[in-house]
Amino acid sequence: QVQLVESGGGLVQAGGSLRLSCAASDDTFSSYAMGWFRQAPGKEREFVSVIGWSSGLTYYGDSVKGRFTISKGDAKNSVYLQMDYLNPEDTAVYYCAADTLGGNSWFLKVEYDSWGQGTQVTVTS
Repeated sequence: QVQLVESGGGLVQAGGSLRLSCAASDDTFSSYAMGWFRQAPGKEREFVSVIGWSSGLTYYGDSVKGRFTISKGDAKNSVYLQMDYLNPEDTAVYYCAADTLGGNSWFLKVEYDSWGQGTQVTVTS
């Protein structure tokens, strides 16, 4: 496991944008993938997006497709999540996750062995 730290959350009006960042405390490991999940109050943690580290392939949950963009950060083992056209349904705690063991189904929480503490995103109408 590695420590991941998210930043960039906050309060924004509907239609606005935010960019989340995630960085690992240790740059000696190699991730197979890094992704984002979110959890709204009373709901399950859901998949948002993932980027395969060697392939660069990206995947998105249906609810964010076309509005969110995941990309690798400038530093090793860092990732961004650009969120545009936000709406109140996007309000949640957003978690960064890393797969350092080589999972197969990056849409599933269980494939990730390292998690950040989360950053709150609140979208007002």
